[in-house]
Amino acid sequence: MVKIAFSSPFAAKKPSKDVEALVAETDTEVAAQGTENSTGRCLLTLLGLAFILAGLIVGGACIYKYFMPRHKLYEGVMSYSEQHDLVEEPYYLPVSEEADIREDDNIALITVPVPNFAESDPAAILHDFDKLLTAYLDLQLQKCYVIDLNTSIVMLPRNLMDLFIGLADGSFLPQTYLVREDLVVSEKIDDLSELGIFIYQHCFGRETYRLVRREQIIGLQKRSVENCITINHFENDFVTSTRICT
Repeated sequence: MVKIAFSSPFAAKKPSKDVEALVAETDTEVAAQGTENSTGRCLLTLLGLAFILAGLIVGGACIYKYFMPRHKLYEGVMSYSEQHDLVEEPYYLPVSEEADIREDDNIALITVPVPNFAESDPAAILHDFDKLLTAYLDLQLQKCYVIDLNTSIVMLPRNLMDLFIGLADGSFLPQTYLVREDLVVSEKIDDLSELGIFIYQHCFGRETYRLVRREQIIGLQKRSVENCITINHFENDFVTSTRICT
């Protein structure tokens, strides 16, 4: 008698079930690792964006602090009297200015427009009370002139602000007198960084020179060959006529 045995068709497929289970487990692990990697990448991306945003905020604050106008502009007009050779009575001439007074930074920026009353050059004058320096920017020649701050002429920012407020509301009578100062160019300044951030910005890209007061110069001065500008301005309760010669 011959026995013929038939194997079950399901028996041959058992190993494939084990393979499928192994593949499924592998896929689960890969998926879990992929999720972890994706989460890590998201966290790194968010952290990077946070650093970039913080940098933009800090950078924007710095730009706003040093480059953008942050204070109210004060406008003032003052008249000064000067004895004329041909008349007995003094005559009055107006001086108008616009002031950007930054009390927090200890800075006063005075803009002197083109006058309609006398020979005077338009200028932007910056007084830095931290560096104790004054920078005159000739708006026509686009040249800068730097000298030690004369605290006997220039009021402190707080007092200067009060002066312009008084001129605006009429509580201060602007008729006053004229004080003259004579300044001479002594040398060219090549490195503006030593002058502080505010004067650096004020004079950047322009020829800049250091000034001395004429009375401090020893020796004969040949005024006939000098090239001079005159700026009439006020940072006190009197008007100052600044003559700058090269």
